[in-house]
Amino acid sequence: MSFIRLIYCLFVYLAIPFVLLRLLYRSLRAPLYAMRWGERFGFIALQPQEKPLVWIHAVSVGETIAAGPLVAALKSSHPKLRLLVTCMTPTGSEMINTVFGDTVTHCYAPYDTPDAIARFLRRSSPKLLIIMETELWPNMIAACSSKGIPTIVANARLSHKSARGYSRISPLVKPMFGALHSVAAQSSDDAERFIALGSSPSSLTVTGNIKFDSALEPKLHSRASKLRKSWQRSGKELIWLAASTHAGEDEIVLDAFGKIKQRLPHLMLVLTPRHPERFNSVYRLAEDSGFRVLRCSNLTKQAYDADILIGDSMGELLIYYGASDIAFVGGSLVPVGGHNMIEPAAWKKPIISGPFVHNFTEVAKLLHEAGALEFCETADELSKQVMQLCEDEETNKKMGHAAAHVIENNRGAVTKLMGMVENSLSI
Repeated sequence: MSFIRLIYCLFVYLAIPFVLLRLLYRSLRAPLYAMRWGERFGFIALQPQEKPLVWIHAVSVGETIAAGPLVAALKSSHPKLRLLVTCMTPTGSEMINTVFGDTVTHCYAPYDTPDAIARFLRRSSPKLLIIMETELWPNMIAACSSKGIPTIVANARLSHKSARGYSRISPLVKPMFGALHSVAAQSSDDAERFIALGSSPSSLTVTGNIKFDSALEPKLHSRASKLRKSWQRSGKELIWLAASTHAGEDEIVLDAFGKIKQRLPHLMLVLTPRHPERFNSVYRLAEDSGFRVLRCSNLTKQAYDADILIGDSMGELLIYYGASDIAFVGGSLVPVGGHNMIEPAAWKKPIISGPFVHNFTEVAKLLHEAGALEFCETADELSKQVMQLCEDEETNKKMGHAAAHVIENNRGAVTKLMGMVENSLSI
């Protein structure tokens, strides 16, 4: 172990008590943060050895969704493989259980201490580690490398800001990037940043975004149609979905909605906070703004009297997109970096976003250039764009069809990624 990684390990061990205190603090609003701590230190169930195991790490909700097409492809081409899917958050854990059910094994990933990683690897014995997007940890990758376990970064993305941060600790991260067996980059810019940080050019393949390969199953259309009917009063109301919002965005959305309601009183807003611990506070915020508010989890015939529905169910956002007419994708009016715009695009919905989309730069560029995505920065701009899409059916449909074309023209990442997986499994 290098001296710099030794210092890093010491720092991680010293940070553990504070990490646990933070989990306890977060558990006050989300009790699941206080559970299953043993898994975070590598104390997982011993995995059977009769079938090879592939470890897929998806840090939270977005990465879990991205892993969907990959998991489907692995199950189809290698039915004898066992898949262990890990994450770091309770919301990610709920999403894994919702999306994959009992078709995969699931637990939390271990913290990046040498003993926790070693314990986890002894109990799971993976043949391959696939990390979704950019959840890279020095000890995790070093331990896999020393045991001959290839590591693939799938759907890899690295923003300019993240790359700049990594470059400041180059002596620590350069060996980590150099130890990666394969990197399936979303774009050429992402690939160049990985190379600049130490990855071998021969390990890089630009595959595109795996989320473009997600397919809408026929039953989803039926579920979305039923949900839409349960939301509407007369069957004619338009529905605006504000998805995956963060603190600071809800106020802007509610301000915009208030302006719109003066002109379009029958428009309904479905507001879905990104994190479950914010459901209650956003509900109160909407009520305090003077609107009639209901929770989607408590829908009754009273929904006909609501101005706003609070989306408070995990794993339902994809259906919400299908049931709506206009989609605003959150995490973008505040400097979070945006969230997945591919889901509303797959439903042929016109998309609105704030200016902060550095987590989805390439996707946002493709959608904007195709005429499927519009940007806004203020409540006034947001209200004007929503009103235009409500009143101009032709523009609404045109943007939706443009979004669908972007999806269709950018499929194929899974096929390229599976070629890299096959190569790694044959080592």
